[in-house]
Amino acid sequence: MGLRCVKKVIALLLSFAMLVCAFGVDASALGVSARSAVLMCANNGEVLYSKNSGERMPMASTTKIMTSLLAIEAAVPDMEIKVTHDMVAVEGTSMGLREGDSVSMRELVYGMLLQSGNDAANTVAVVLGGSNEGFARMMNERAREIGMNDTNFVTASGLDSGEHYSTAYDMALLACESISNPEFAAVCSSKTARLTYGNPPYARTLRNHNRLLWSDDSVIGIKTGFTKKSGRCLVSAAERDGVVLVAVTLNAPDDWNDHLAMLEYGFARCKTAPLEFPQSNLSVKVCGGVRSNVAVRAVGKAYCFEGEKCSLELLLRPFEYAPVSEGEVLGTAVFRCGDRKVAELPLAAAESVAAAEPGGEKSDRGGVFSRIIKKIKDFFHRSEVN
Repeated sequence: MGLRCVKKVIALLLSFAMLVCAFGVDASALGVSARSAVLMCANNGEVLYSKNSGERMPMASTTKIMTSLLAIEAAVPDMEIKVTHDMVAVEGTSMGLREGDSVSMRELVYGMLLQSGNDAANTVAVVLGGSNEGFARMMNERAREIGMNDTNFVTASGLDSGEHYSTAYDMALLACESISNPEFAAVCSSKTARLTYGNPPYARTLRNHNRLLWSDDSVIGIKTGFTKKSGRCLVSAAERDGVVLVAVTLNAPDDWNDHLAMLEYGFARCKTAPLEFPQSNLSVKVCGGVRSNVAVRAVGKAYCFEGEKCSLELLLRPFEYAPVSEGEVLGTAVFRCGDRKVAELPLAAAESVAAAEPGGEKSDRGGVFSRIIKKIKDFFHRSEVN
């Protein structure tokens, strides 16, 4: 039995100083060194800056953004993989895998996004696609779903191939899709990672190749790339005050400075203010507790565009079994502007409510009644997830 959420929709007319984006910007204004570049607002997909962004070009190891996304979406992070010769028979950068090593899918994702391991990408391709060719088909199918209509993947690693190409615009779409995945975002924003793999497994530290993570605290990822054919390629993302920007450069001799300049340019033109959340009189009924309800509050901040008419949708459980712990998530607040979801915040219990013992007002979390209620509560929560 899944607990149905009570849905409330509150119309909000918001007049905050929000996103003011400039368009039709002359490419020479920033002096970007890249042959192809784009700056995109991930909040709404608007292009803030473009230079040959539709030109098909090789994209080197930024390809591993797609490989990593598919590895994460396979939802087998703890899968233990025995490395074979075919998996590591690849040249270039490496996370240090050898035939016979034991490594998890999660560690392979770190190996791709931090160390840019071609061995990691090749291993993922063989495990998930059965072969590089089979995995390339998976990559291209996912690309079409994202809207990457000028992209063709041939390799999982990004090593040069005649028909392996994308555009700056398409790579920005991929970046927006990828950083919206919490697991992907957590990995690509990591400066270092301590992992244990090998034969026998031993601990080692991987360091992220993305220097922007050390240059700008607002940078949240995502991937570097280089081959002789492609030149220096870089996809980056940064977040300030609710605005998420994605920058892409292909064949950029001065890519680090290109990205810093593009991101500063974008943030100077994109301003936000937080949305107000109606905190009062919001509660959930509690069954079997010392009190009949518990107040809830939104956790985090949400932002909206200036002058837009937004709606706030509250998805709350109709009731909750005691005991309820402070901070326990009891619902979700979804902010929408038209069809576009602006933000989603968890609604958490603002206080704890203990379970009541039969025949009395006092709470006893260690009592028999409390344990029974907890088992019932856990059962319904498992049913809801399933």
